Amino acid sequence: MFVPASPAVRLGAAVALMSLVAPATAKTRPDNLVASGKPVDCVQINNIRQTDVRDDRTIDFILNGNKVYRNKLPNSCPSLGFERRFMYKTSLSQLCSVDIITVLYSSPNLMRGASCGLGKFQPMVKVK
Repeated sequence: MFVPASPAVRLGAAVALMSLVAPATAKTRPDNLVASGKPVDCVQINNIRQTDVRDDRTIDFILNGNKVYRNKLPNSCPSLGFERRFMYKTSLSQLCSVDIITVLYSSPNLMRGASCGLGKFQPMVKVK
């Protein structure tokens, strides 16, 4: 004999299922950096040592000499904060505020996601 589940059980099962398929969101991490000086339009690509994607709108570019330039994208870039990886193409030796980044999704092969414009590069310093 089949007994239908109560509404509360059906709701609980639906919430559990949604948590399995809903995309994860980036968590905000502590920030020990503050702005220092005027933003610049470009950074030299050969000086970029690494990047730190903080959320869907914020990327820290760590340059040689531990200089940090924060790029606050003008708009949210879907899945950037979750995937934490991106690519860019430029014919110049600089990455500039007019350039576009593309989110890379991790799967068996890297797949391209949303493409988003960069903002200006704000010099940052560590708070002691």
